[in-house]
Amino acid sequence: MSAEAQVGLGNRLGRMRQSFRGWRGQRPFWGGLLTLLGGIPIMYFPYANLTLGTMTIRMATTAGAGSLIIGVLLVVLGLTMWFQPMSRVFAGVAAILLALVSLVVSNFGGFVMGFLLALIGGALGVSWMPFKPEKRSRRGARTPDAGGSDDGAPEPAAAGAANGPVPEAGGATDDFSGTSPMNGTNGRNRAG
Repeated sequence: MSAEAQVGLGNRLGRMRQSFRGWRGQRPFWGGLLTLLGGIPIMYFPYANLTLGTMTIRMATTAGAGSLIIGVLLVVLGLTMWFQPMSRVFAGVAAILLALVSLVVSNFGGFVMGFLLALIGGALGVSWMPFKPEKRSRRGARTPDAGGSDDGAPEPAAAGAANGPVPEAGGATDDFSGTSPMNGTNGRNRAG
């Protein structure tokens, strides 16, 4: 392979990585992945045959069909979190409930591995929130004038006192709230 071909491959790989990162950021990716991975041991262990030398150990339970259903539903809920991120709360709650049911139905939730993965994945799916960029105001940017800021917030007491004469301690206005007739506020709130 020539050096030019490797550079082209690097650019394409970088673009694919960036697009995957963008896709992953728009959905509860890790919650869906953990839920999907939690369904695999839950549906696998009841049908597994473990062979040790000449001895075959079968872990089949009477609730094997229930384990299969729970495992398949967890895989589907994990995929739902990926491809339908707006239903993430439903999928997360359903994954948590199915993980709890799997403790009783399928070999302690796939020997606790599937239970923990599905439980954490469901919790991540419920708690994930889409990123919303801050809205920019349509008003033009104001430049602060030398007199102070005009952001609508009330001035602190020290700033309000700096604008007008400060009474001496023990005087008629021992008010530390910054509202006095001397600085022009008269106890009224500024309404921006």
